Amino acid sequence: MIEHPQFSPEPWAVRETELDLDMLAQTESVFALSNGHIGLRGNLDEGEPNGLPGTYLNSFYELTALPSSEPAYGVPQAGQSVVNVTNGKLIRLLVVDEPFDVRYGELLAHERVLDLRAGVLRRTADWRSPAGASVRVNSTRLVSFVQRAVAAVCYEVTPLEGPLRVVLQSELVANEKLPDGRGDPRDALGVTAPLEPLLERSRDLGALLVHRTVKSDLVMAAAMDHLVEGPEETETRSECSGDEARVMFTTNLEAGETLRLVKVIGYGWSSQRSEQAVADQVRGATLEALDTGWEGLLAGQRAYLDDFWERADVEIEGDQRLQCAVRTSMFHCLQAGARAEKRAIPAKGLTGTGYDGHTFWDTESFVLQLLTYTAPEAARDALEWRHSTLQLARERAEELGQSGAAFPWRTIRGQECSAYWPAGIVAFHVNADIADAAIRYLAAAEDPEFERGIAVELLTETARLWCSLGHQSESGRFTIDGVTGPDEYSAVADNNIYTNLMAQRNLRAAADLAERIGDRAAELGVEAEEIARWRRSADAMAVPYDPELEVHSQAERFTRHARWDFAATPADSYPLFLHYPYFDLYRKQVVKQADLVLAMHLCGDAFSEEEKARNFAYYEALTVRDSSLSACTQAVLAAEVGHLDLAFDYFGEAALIDLVDIEHNTRDGLHLAALAGAWIAAVAGFGGMRDHDGTLRFKPRLPPELTALSFGLCYRGRRLRVRVGPEQATYTLTAGEPLEVEHHSERLTLSAGQEQTRAIPPAPQREAPMQPAGREPERRGRPG
Repeated sequence: MIEHPQFSPEPWAVRETELDLDMLAQTESVFALSNGHIGLRGNLDEGEPNGLPGTYLNSFYELTALPSSEPAYGVPQAGQSVVNVTNGKLIRLLVVDEPFDVRYGELLAHERVLDLRAGVLRRTADWRSPAGASVRVNSTRLVSFVQRAVAAVCYEVTPLEGPLRVVLQSELVANEKLPDGRGDPRDALGVTAPLEPLLERSRDLGALLVHRTVKSDLVMAAAMDHLVEGPEETETRSECSGDEARVMFTTNLEAGETLRLVKVIGYGWSSQRSEQAVADQVRGATLEALDTGWEGLLAGQRAYLDDFWERADVEIEGDQRLQCAVRTSMFHCLQAGARAEKRAIPAKGLTGTGYDGHTFWDTESFVLQLLTYTAPEAARDALEWRHSTLQLARERAEELGQSGAAFPWRTIRGQECSAYWPAGIVAFHVNADIADAAIRYLAAAEDPEFERGIAVELLTETARLWCSLGHQSESGRFTIDGVTGPDEYSAVADNNIYTNLMAQRNLRAAADLAERIGDRAAELGVEAEEIARWRRSADAMAVPYDPELEVHSQAERFTRHARWDFAATPADSYPLFLHYPYFDLYRKQVVKQADLVLAMHLCGDAFSEEEKARNFAYYEALTVRDSSLSACTQAVLAAEVGHLDLAFDYFGEAALIDLVDIEHNTRDGLHLAALAGAWIAAVAGFGGMRDHDGTLRFKPRLPPELTALSFGLCYRGRRLRVRVGPEQATYTLTAGEPLEVEHHSERLTLSAGQEQTRAIPPAPQREAPMQPAGREPERRGRPG
């Protein structure tokens, strides 16, 4: 996006200075606002033109069919798809009976700004109608972090020349027409007219619509109310029917005189409460917002974000584009989880319909890394949601003939929604990813209630799955056969190293926790022999290694497969899975996304420094990055083993993935895990942060393109600030009790308000690794 001539990078804003109708869908995703409960795509206020209309409520879905001509046991027959709910963003303007539409008349000026500090989307448009009437429109939109059920718009219209008669139509519209799919299997399934009307009501300046999904039987309500400032003779009228509600404001304005409308919208849904109860909830939310007032909503939004940025901000010196990109990434990740409150964090957040609105393992392995250290309460909520689906996961494990819990590969409510069985059935690593997120949160938050409740149940049931799934081989190794790891170009493989190492961590953590809180573990039926079995299995875990190549194998025999012919692969044949059969991908050495390399990040204590360097070089030459999840992990390991320029290249790719639409599908929603990856690349890559055993360790090193990097962390009730320069790093505990950390293996004890500065040793010098032909990252760093 910043590459696009209409956009300019700023430290605290994403600014669009011209309106490009060909870019509408992409900018709607980038300009989306959310609080984790409500999501509003950045559609124009008047609704048209649009790329993809979108208003979403977290976990509000419709059931969809997953038809198969050859049904197989364990493969789900029904899916879930996010629903575009009642659109409350709409405010249509008529100027002397002509509708304000940017496709007609003359658009004299147009600017939109996503303000990362204020948490609002601002728009200014100067427009001359076909009949020659000129107006200025200013609008500001927010989705409240403070009042969870509320969104609001302040809309102002001012004649630029002579007196004009204007009409504002503020609307609620359900079952909007959506564009047709584009043939990409990653697009949403698409649900047409999923909402059936239950209740409609209009009174004074407010209106209410209540609907129910046809198949999933979920009830949602949207309400709107208004505050208006303008000439005394301003007339108002409201109407309501089925899928539409409208409140109209009509007045005459002199040149320079302004009609100001504040619209507050309340949203809510339930699978259990009655339609009247949901209606009363959203009506109460709008009344509370009216009482708070527009300025109060703005002030609450700013205060919430001031606190977030004070504890979490990442400052980059030396690249203004990346500074803007990283803050934008953090803002969108915060929006996705801030007020989700025991709901899932989807792969696209609430910014679009990509992946049908499903959540994947991406949330725990990427997004929760960021949230655990910057907004820990949001990370806890996400893990509480997983815990709320534990019984469904137990039932899924039983269906698959396993013990413990088998969490779904992709879902909204908690049931498996993937009909592609190599992922939906055998990508068991999602269970260890969830356990890993719980382990990380426990280490960072020291939350006894969470430990004795959610954590012990999640770790126990996932540990039971591994012992059921794996077995002791004749060689004495504990092997886990026939699974799919993070790399989706390898499937149904034996001893995927990422899966095995993450399962090992899961088993050991479950054993440690069961011994620490034995009374709670006993309530779950955990006995000494089961704990001993967990430890034996972990200690004997198979970790494939190729002694001839002196590298670890991504899975058994992987390094003995034929190599993919990258030189003969045309540039337009990527992503490979859209142009080649999976059976060919599965039997070749080609990697879609970091797999073993991700294991070296999350389980880095299982590898020596030299093993990491050799492994990284080997798999760098095989990884095509057909997944947005890859670049950030490659950045982290490239930085660790000394390839700082390459790490900088990958950092840019992760941070700019949606701002320049690298994957060409930002139109469907943002790549939330990749955006979290921008933070990971900065903090774990150049900041060198690791947390393998509950101690914060740092091995910071900057690429030559950056002059400084600074970031904040929340850890065990403390607030820590780390500043990295070219030659030294400074650690400051800004709040909380003393904290022990490591800097390049040197132990430091930090006290509040005191700085400690240490020199940074030079990076090891290694030969630059090669990438597959034509799949090199864009060179942001120095050549070579």
